[in-house]
Amino acid sequence: MGGSVKDVQSKAELDNLRQSGAPTILHFWAPWCDASKQMDQVFSHLSTDFPHTHFLRVEAEEQPEISEAYAVSAVPYFVFLKDGKIVDTLEGADPSSLANKVAKVANQIDAGASAAPASLGMAAGPTVLETVKEFAKENHASKAENQVKPGLSEALKERLLELINSHPIMLFMKGSPEEPRCGFSKKVVSILKDEKVKFGSFDILSDNEVREGLKKFSNWPTFPQLYCKGELLGGCDIAIAMHENGELKEVFRDHGINTVDENETKVVEQGAGKGGITGPTGLSAALSLQLERLINSGPVVLFMKGQPDEPRCGFSGKVVEILKQEKVDFESFDILTDDEVRQGLKVYSNWSSYPQLYIKGELIGGSDIVLEMQKSGELRKILTEKGIVQKESLEDRLKNLVSSSPVMLFMKGTPDAPRCGFSSKVVNALRGEGISFGSFDILSDEEVRQELKAFSNWPTYPQLYFKGELVGGCDIVMELQSDGELKSSLSE
Repeated sequence: MGGSVKDVQSKAELDNLRQSGAPTILHFWAPWCDASKQMDQVFSHLSTDFPHTHFLRVEAEEQPEISEAYAVSAVPYFVFLKDGKIVDTLEGADPSSLANKVAKVANQIDAGASAAPASLGMAAGPTVLETVKEFAKENHASKAENQVKPGLSEALKERLLELINSHPIMLFMKGSPEEPRCGFSKKVVSILKDEKVKFGSFDILSDNEVREGLKKFSNWPTFPQLYCKGELLGGCDIAIAMHENGELKEVFRDHGINTVDENETKVVEQGAGKGGITGPTGLSAALSLQLERLINSGPVVLFMKGQPDEPRCGFSGKVVEILKQEKVDFESFDILTDDEVRQGLKVYSNWSSYPQLYIKGELIGGSDIVLEMQKSGELRKILTEKGIVQKESLEDRLKNLVSSSPVMLFMKGTPDAPRCGFSSKVVNALRGEGISFGSFDILSDEEVRQELKAFSNWPTYPQLYFKGELVGGCDIVMELQSDGELKSSLSE
């Protein structure tokens, strides 16, 4: 094999390589993702240290068929195969775990060996060790450089004000209006086009100083952010609500913002929302009516590949599982059975991929957006507001949260960015043992933070649960790891 990384160009090519049975590692990446680029250096060096293992790169967005088959929803993402079967996965930028998982698949360390950074020497050669050190150093330095200091500098304030006031309507988004990089940004762009107003935009992925600074300047932690005449209106959910009840139109009118003719600007694209189902879209009246009826055939409708009991792609399966977790009854349509519907719905909804989830006739998005909305609680909120599910009691919510993953960690911050040392220790311990886990940032929800203490009769954080039962906090997790019992305690 020669110890090199090969770029996969098709699913057929990958299937052929997989049939060989040799140890194989897939790296799903994207050119816009800095973490992908950094992990690719480690991946490349590992291919040299383990020359008898296939190291394959897959550009996730360019190979959607492969990404769907392996249920990829974020990058960087690694899949480990042996004897043609998936034996492990890794999401995110964790070079130590990557090196040890590769070594385990290649049979160069025992399956039960610790994957902690201290044991990395068993898993990788000196080149990888050096790369990991450089990665950690650069990553730390990068975070320090990109961090916006409390209070914001006057220069940054002036720049943010200049950007916010550069257009009467200004949208700070991920990507550009022509190529949005997240479903929420795409939805707000579609709303502004429906409102027939000109707007300026700024890609916050292109400038981390603006991205982090604007969160503090506006006291709004997420993107997109929509401004009118220098005033923050809000994010995607607020823009949707204001658009639906006509308030957005009133705000624009009150601020002297005029609508424009479609010929004057590019604000309206083919198939943008329901207003685009005739004329420019090219859809027949009969097909438009059919799509309208399908979308409204139930309160919740999922257009997917396959059936709920037999999904034909990982993304469809993921949304089905989320809806089941939310205990939602839903209708489904297998787009593989009707190519006219499959192609027509892309134009009708201005959404180019599947699955597509609709609630009360409104497009919610695909698997990545549905997953993100479930994690943030927004999906449950919409289902409750639309009268599809009853409002959840706090006790039920806590029970569902602690059981939402077999191993569930309530922590300060996120696994990739812990906000306290104790949370960081538990994350490292779980990752070091190769244990998959879900997490909840208790700093994001004061109600959960306070009430979970009483629910669990445990006064501090982090709190680790296994199958809905409290394991304990940092000290107990560290003790279990020290005794070699952590992994066995969190398995069947």
